[in-house]
Amino acid sequence: MSIERTFAIIKPDAVAAGQQGEILARIHKHGFKIVAIKTMSLTKEEAGGFYAVHKARPFFGELTDFMSSGKIIALVLEAEGAIAKWRDAMGATDPKKAAPGTIRCDLGTSIGNNCTHGSDAAETAAFEISYFFAGLDLI
Repeated sequence: MSIERTFAIIKPDAVAAGQQGEILARIHKHGFKIVAIKTMSLTKEEAGGFYAVHKARPFFGELTDFMSSGKIIALVLEAEGAIAKWRDAMGATDPKKAAPGTIRCDLGTSIGNNCTHGSDAAETAAFEISYFFAGLDLI
């Protein structure tokens, strides 16, 4: 398996609940290197651009409202098989269906408020990383 990068977000619900330290500790525990990290707030338009792939879905407005409702922490993570590894660490989108010990099972409260985001494929990771970080941020 090769070293790859993935994109992650600690979402507004987790930041508001003060869970960012726990999530960052789990990132380290799972063996990820944090290549880039920043705290920021998204406008509804910025959230819409990020989630443009979901624009036609009925939950798009709710999603962009939520993602622009408070601070987020955007991260680039690096590890062997980082994309799958991060998705495994997060658990299923619905915390009620997430495996015990995963971030979403332990810290998420609903499908909408599920603490974290992670890229689902290499192409998605490339887009998502470049949406939040310039090349010089990734050296």
